Amino acid sequence: MADVTDATFETDVIERSKTVAVVIDLWAEWCGPCKTLGPILEKVIAETNGLVELAKVDVDANPAVGQAFQVQSIPAVYAMKDGQVVDNFLGAKGEDEVRTFVQALIPEGASAEPEQTEVEKLLEIGDEDSLRAAYALEPLNPAVVVPMAEVLVEQGFAEDAETILSKIPESSEVQRVQAMIRTGATGFDSEEELDAKLTELLTRVKGNDEVRQEFIDILAVMGAGNPNTAEWRRKLSTALF
Repeated sequence: MADVTDATFETDVIERSKTVAVVIDLWAEWCGPCKTLGPILEKVIAETNGLVELAKVDVDANPAVGQAFQVQSIPAVYAMKDGQVVDNFLGAKGEDEVRTFVQALIPEGASAEPEQTEVEKLLEIGDEDSLRAAYALEPLNPAVVVPMAEVLVEQGFAEDAETILSKIPESSEVQRVQAMIRTGATGFDSEEELDAKLTELLTRVKGNDEVRQEFIDILAVMGAGNPNTAEWRRKLSTALF
């Protein structure tokens, strides 16, 4: 998004439109509908990831641009490609209508989806070498640190895992890996083994903070996605109270 003036219009809009489609938002501070439309334009055009750009022109401060478009009322929105106006509308529009207007300006075959970053590509591969490479690039990215910490726990390097986890914000995923560290558990061989362990702990949780914490840690390792987690939490509450 750029605020364009009479002086910069030639360069920022006309010349720029020879490279990428430019949407020109003609507005003024006193115009209520302009203030409604403006954020919608900004949001929808941002979604194109640079395939369409927005130029905002305050027509009160820049009368020459308004005169060039022979503006009678605002908001007035124009789309320009290759130095020529190719579409326009007047008045405030809803987000769906604005999106249709903007999407029509995207070149055929072009994608508004952002390209994957190198770290995203490495995370998608997901093996240990890729995780280590991703961690070298972004050692404070939670999406990288958590799976890297899991690998360290599985390899027996719990202290290293704790160190890298301490550098990112607390989250449910961080808590899950910390629970793995405390219990030394990366999972159980079977549901039967897991059930047996939790059943045994359940008989000793009341009045025993250490056992209660171990029970909670195992549930954290199981994760909220496990369909049995909620049921075991209910059983814990019953046993405690």
